[in-house]
Parts: sequence; C-alpha cells; structure tokens
Amino acid sequence: MSASRREFLEAFSLGSAAAMTAGVLGCGQPAGGPVGGGGSISASVDPALRPLKAAFSNAGLQSTWCELGKKTAELWGRLLNVDITWFDGEFDPEKQRNKIDAIVDRDWDFCCFQAVQIDSLAEPTRRLKERGIPVISMDTELVAKDQMKAAGVWTLVAPDNEVMAEMCVGYMLRKLGGKGKLIHIGGLDGHSGAQGRRRGFEKVVKNFPEAEVVGGGVRWCDWKAEKARNTFESLLQQETTPIAGAFFHSDDMALASVPALKGTIHEKMLVVAVDGQKAGLDAVKNGVLAATSVNPVCRIHQTALFLGQFFARNKETIEQAPLEIITPGPLVIPESPSVLEAMYYLADPLHCMV
Repeated sequence: MSASRREFLEAFSLGSAAAMTAGVLGCGQPAGGPVGGGGSISASVDPALRPLKAAFSNAGLQSTWCELGKKTAELWGRLLNVDITWFDGEFDPEKQRNKIDAIVDRDWDFCCFQAVQIDSLAEPTRRLKERGIPVISMDTELVAKDQMKAAGVWTLVAPDNEVMAEMCVGYMLRKLGGKGKLIHIGGLDGHSGAQGRRRGFEKVVKNFPEAEVVGGGVRWCDWKAEKARNTFESLLQQETTPIAGAFFHSDDMALASVPALKGTIHEKMLVVAVDGQKAGLDAVKNGVLAATSVNPVCRIHQTALFLGQFFARNKETIEQAPLEIITPGPLVIPESPSVLEAMYYLADPLHCMV
C-alpha cells in the first residue's frame, strides 16, 4: 500500500468519527420534515422523539473486540434513545442462529447482526424482511453482497479486511528485509472478514519471493485463543531454524500465543495482528507486538446503530440505503506514537468512537 493511502486512512480514522458524531447529535430535521418522531437527540428540542428497540448480535463476547462492540452499541443507544437487546453469538453459528430464530417475531425497529459465518443468519434475515424490519450487517457479510438486498440486508458496515492485512504484513516484511519464514494464523474460514485478511496476506507475500509461509499456508483457529496458541506452538516445534514473523487475524489470538516464543530459537520473531483495541495498543507500546491494524469495532457498531435509527425515524426504504459502508482504521506502529495516543482515547469505553 502506498504511503499516501496509509496516511489517508489514518487521517480519516482519527478525524471523521468525531465529525460523524456531531452530525448525528446536532443536525435534526426541521419541524414538519420527513423524520418520523423527530431528528434531534434532545427531548427538550423535540419531545416527539420516540424510543426505538433494536436487536444486536455479534460473533462472540469471549472476544475483546466483540465485547467492546457491545459496550459501544449500548453507550450510543443510550445517547440516541435506542433500547438494545443483545444476543451473544458465542462463536457458534448454530447457537447464534437459534437465538435469532427465536426473536424474529418480536417487535423491533431495526436489527444489527455480525454473523459468526456467512449465510448462517440468512433465513431469519429474510423473515425480518417480510415484516419490514431493517437488518444491518456488521463486520462480516450476512450473505454474499450480490444477494444482500434480496435477502433483506439493508447495508453492510465493515472494514476493508484486505487493506488491514496488507498494512500489517507489508510493515512486517519491510522490517524483515523482505525475507524469512512466516506463520499465518487465521480466524474462522467461513467468516468473510477472515477471508479478506487471508487475501490481503497472500497479496503482499507473493511480492516477496524470499518469504516462506510455514505450515502449508493459513491455519484456521476459529478466533479461539487456546486453539491459536496450540497451533502456533506446534508450528514452532516443527522448525529447526528461526521463524522471522507471524501474522494473526486477531490481537487476542496473537497475545495468547506470543508467550510460547520465550526460550526458543524463534524468540526474536516479529508478530503483527489485527484489531487495535486496548490490549493490542498496550502490546505495541510495550514491544510485544510489532504492529496492529485497527479493525474499528466502535465505529462499526456505532455506524450500524446510527443507520438503523435513521432508517426507522426517517421511514426510509431499503433502496435508499447504500450497499456498503467502509470503516477505515490506521496501522498502529511504534514509529507513529501520536496515532497510538489517539487510539487510546478514541477506543476507550467511555467514548467508543474508533
């Protein structure tokens, strides 16, 4: 990725969340406008603003990324007068599907789902469409993009997973001089975001002929920290010469695995990952991770909530909704301490902005 592209993503990520927030809270529709129930957050300005009800589900609250997403939705729900009911996906497609199946007949103003894997929530989403309830897809595709509108998915709010991987892996390989053995630990192979991160990794690595991926390519670990560590340890034990670097699809999996390096010939390995929330930021600051690429969990959940309340209050249609909204995030590296400092503030649970 070019320097200008990276700089744009960093600037956009660090600046636009605040502007978006100001727009939502400060730009209500004029009296008599099309907004059903009013467009201002302040009841004193517009007492007709009615509370909304929304169902949210993300992949699994065992993940620090998903946990922060829940805190974000709940924080901004309070600010925007949206009552949120949460359904934990538990990193299990069947359990998540059963929970959503059980609530599709309830009265919701809108729903926001991050499916554990693509297509697993397709049928309940279609049933919600039949009832006229907007469904917003978060982070991963509920169904393939060309099927979204027909299936009842109004829009997809997601990061550019390929770009996140490209930023991390490109940085790592430049630090390594473009050569060495690498480990690639993936999330869940049925997750569209993980598929994008795999593509980004492979896109970068193919440009470095002296880089070698051990273990036969990506090793899927289902976002589970223990499985990632066991897989990582096994790969370390199989190699008799030092492995230069590793890319993990999540900070949680990376941080669970890094302790396995101690006392081995691989101890100087550069490890990079994706998520860029507090644990990952601390790891970059303390030299545990060489870099983390921000998957803007707060912005994803916040934007989904913003959209849902606009769809409901403005009485908008699925045809008016954009197919996809990309949520960029910066690369966090030791060489950019100002980005690190900003991310600590923006991703803090008191603010939940990036």
